[in-house]
Amino acid sequence: MKKRLFFSIPFVLLFLFALIPFSIAADRFTDNGDGTVTDHELGVMWATHDNNGDINWHQAVQWSLYTFPYTLTTWYDNWRLPSLTELQSLAIDDKRAKGYETNCGQWVKIVPYIRLSCGWIWTSETDPVAPTARVFNFNNVYHYTVRKVHQRAYRVLPVRDLE
Repeated sequence: MKKRLFFSIPFVLLFLFALIPFSIAADRFTDNGDGTVTDHELGVMWATHDNNGDINWHQAVQWSLYTFPYTLTTWYDNWRLPSLTELQSLAIDDKRAKGYETNCGQWVKIVPYIRLSCGWIWTSETDPVAPTARVFNFNNVYHYTVRKVHQRAYRVLPVRDLE
């Protein structure tokens, strides 16, 4: 009996440590049930989905401000494009994490509260001289700069500051 108990303790501990990331994520996010999720760590509210189609940076700004709010069952204002740091905080940067396959066929590693239709998301960060903006890729968990007029496979994931 003692031998069996001795050998089962490591498995119980391993199981408990495996649950820690899920409990941390659960404490960080609250699904509001209206197409939004509150991120308590950053003090922001995220859309639970992207715009579901190709969009350039200028269109992404407009969609966040004027179209997205009307897709929700509850009205919130002050939607915007996220910063690079905000998007990076949603990525699951774990080599073992498989993620899920998006509509465009790309696998993404993002917190489970948010569903993307493709893995490239526009940020609010732009170059003051060149007509470019930063894009974050949830497939390979990296970012790069692209021209604002490009739209193929790029998406927008609106965010707003909590008041």
